[in-house]
Amino acid sequence: MNDSASSRQRILESIRSATAPVSSEPGSENAPDRRVLPRTYIRRGTMNRNACVERMIDRLREYEAEVAECTAEELPATIAAQLASSGKHIFVAPEGLPAAWLAPGFEWKVDRGMASEEIEQAEGAITAAFCGVADSGTIVLHHSPTEGRRALTLLPDRHLCILRASQVVETLPEYFDRCQQTPMLATFISGPSATADIEMTRIKGVHGPRFLAVILVQDEIEEAQSGAKAS
Repeated sequence: MNDSASSRQRILESIRSATAPVSSEPGSENAPDRRVLPRTYIRRGTMNRNACVERMIDRLREYEAEVAECTAEELPATIAAQLASSGKHIFVAPEGLPAAWLAPGFEWKVDRGMASEEIEQAEGAITAAFCGVADSGTIVLHHSPTEGRRALTLLPDRHLCILRASQVVETLPEYFDRCQQTPMLATFISGPSATADIEMTRIKGVHGPRFLAVILVQDEIEEAQSGAKAS
């Protein structure tokens, strides 16, 4: 048996073992105890914080996303600059977004149950985020009041996402560790929407925004400086 066939056999055996019928009756000897299931996959990364954030930025840029870095104090001005550089004027925002993020000089549509047709008329959307996974360059939204409904980040052509350095983890299991409860809905974003399913021609914007811009707020640096001054 060659290596390819052997690997395939191991995978199939693992699937059969994991999906084998078991009794769910309490006390049954066949009932699985999920607390003792083996978890041999990588659960935590090994990078330091700076390297982890740099990996996140590198991955985002590999996906052709725009990335800008700033401090919390610089955030409103950085948002305004990003919106201005897009050349667009009409933006939609979730109802819970901080008012300071709604830069003057643009037309803002705040989502309070807007119809899909009205959201589609916006030229871009701005949201916060729940987490960033550096290993894959993935942004995770839990659709809180600052992250908005899923439609806000699927229908407009542009998405400007605010991600804090303190929200970035290295691996996917570390993201799940941050979930105190299972979210009702989560959206995973790895770069602008693109597909090459049709005749192997890369097409952007099929499943979501064609353009993704991320502002990474270096809040951890500020916290470290604040702690140093206090001591």
